[in-house]
Amino acid sequence: MYKRQDRKQGGAPRVPQEFDEKVIRISRVTKKTKGGNNMSFTALVVVGDRKGRVGVALGKAKDVMNAIKKGVKRGKKTVITFPLVDNRTIPHELTVKYGAAKLLLKPAPSGTGVIAGGAVRAILELAGIKDIVSKILGTNNKMSNVIATFAALKIMKKTVAVKNALGQTNSTKPINGIISTQGQSAMGGK
Repeated sequence: MYKRQDRKQGGAPRVPQEFDEKVIRISRVTKKTKGGNNMSFTALVVVGDRKGRVGVALGKAKDVMNAIKKGVKRGKKTVITFPLVDNRTIPHELTVKYGAAKLLLKPAPSGTGVIAGGAVRAILELAGIKDIVSKILGTNNKMSNVIATFAALKIMKKTVAVKNALGQTNSTKPINGIISTQGQSAMGGK
């Protein structure tokens, strides 16, 4: 009996991907129409390279797999780059408010790890942050918290710019309490 050689190796060789992806939430949604209910799915997806680049998107389709694929494709289009200190933590403390979501992000010393909950943890890990402390102070809605985290990373300032604002020179300590977007929408708008 003839055996295919590629089955032993698991089929086609895997192509290394530029981004890792993680599905945060899948929801079944319905639209009421004259003809009945139209069911579809939404998938909240985070993509990141674990080196300071991350993107977030929502995919919608009639089935789950296509919703995830669309989310990944759209997520790659929204990728942002943000600064990391020593390739492990953020340059300064940040408080962000988006809708009912309020989020606190603080830089942490080496060896602390990612101290974050739920959806915030997923986006921080895919972003490549290794040491950070975060706290969700508002709603526990996953989508609001992911968007607030993404917005916080988007407005993160360069370390040099923050040090210049403080008048510091070549300090290796994390800079705390510099920038706060209290009372503003993190994604623009209101």
